[in-house]
Amino acid sequence: MRVKQLAIAGILVLGVVPGAAAAPAETAATSDWVGTWAAAPAAGVAGTDSGYPNFSIRNIVHTSAGGHEVRVRLSNAFGRTPVLFGRVTVAVAAGPDTARAVPGTMRTLTFGGDREITVPPGADVLSDGAALRVPRDGDLLVTTYTPTPSGPVTYHPLTMQNSYFTRDGDKAADESAAAFPEKTTVWHYVSGVDVRGPGLRGSVVAIGDSITDGAVSTWGANLRWPDQLADKISARLGVLNAGISGNRLLLDGGDYGVNALARLDRDVLAQSGARTAIVFEGINDIQQTPHQADPDKIISALKQIATRAHDRGLRVLGATITPWKGWGSYTPQLEETRQAVNRFIRTSRLFDGYIDFDAVIRDPADPQRIKPEYDSGDHLHPGDKGFTAMANAVPLPGLR
Repeated sequence: MRVKQLAIAGILVLGVVPGAAAAPAETAATSDWVGTWAAAPAAGVAGTDSGYPNFSIRNIVHTSAGGHEVRVRLSNAFGRTPVLFGRVTVAVAAGPDTARAVPGTMRTLTFGGDREITVPPGADVLSDGAALRVPRDGDLLVTTYTPTPSGPVTYHPLTMQNSYFTRDGDKAADESAAAFPEKTTVWHYVSGVDVRGPGLRGSVVAIGDSITDGAVSTWGANLRWPDQLADKISARLGVLNAGISGNRLLLDGGDYGVNALARLDRDVLAQSGARTAIVFEGINDIQQTPHQADPDKIISALKQIATRAHDRGLRVLGATITPWKGWGSYTPQLEETRQAVNRFIRTSRLFDGYIDFDAVIRDPADPQRIKPEYDSGDHLHPGDKGFTAMANAVPLPGLR
């Protein structure tokens, strides 16, 4: 598991910044589709220059909002050649950590009425809607069958859970777990699931790094802080996780994804029904090599994200960077950078509010450190209790 050089991303809204830009009455969302799950594409899988010909991959994804109709987003963002999807299905999972579908819930998806679709390199596609009762806070099975060679397979590397696959042809519509004998710990191709249903208002999108991505949370338990926020938020809102472990604001990072400014449109602004963006990035710019010790450069990137999100009609909440003393690259000089960025987040009139995870997670006896009961043990990433504290600290009125 990649953890040692990953980033933090936490959240907790303490209040609205006085004089902050007024939140628009409505967002730029133009349809009644609402995102219920997302995973930001990070890179192409190493060694997959021929793609996964004849593979069926059953991705297990965890919903936030429920509905009566579903559609799926597939990504070839990091492919270098077109990829043919011969069949794509969605079903309700029969239980946690299983590739078995609830009988009668399997749906074969279409794309403009066609079962097959070829996705160009760099592109994403949305399926047509399919009638399905999608549970809130439940698991779906999204299965892709790729019959022919393609190119590097777009994926999300840190999932904190299992998915399953077979090399034995088109099993996408098979309800049995036995059809998927091999295990994977990443998500391939699938980058989003939307639902439609009465009363759904929209979604909250969190862009961040490894804490948002759920690093060091309990495997298979869906205890990432966005999952826990979804458990307590109104059933009318979806919560979408756009975290990528190791991600930075200013530099690309291989499997850590392209920089947050470059991926903002795809991973946040294009999400179905997006109403509120939570921005929690920056620790990797500080702690990873090359270190960014100039807070003004980090602040400039945060300003750009807020401005672009506001232009699309989203409410924007900034989040302070959490403590990291005890982590291998910590220095007092770099700590000053973190403090300067946090001062900006707390006082900027650019954000509609701020989320002060620093205040919630830090140890009162040593504020540069994570509180011991919240520390996963590496002094950078909170553990399950830390994620719970973050989710519990988010005032729900700040999420519309």
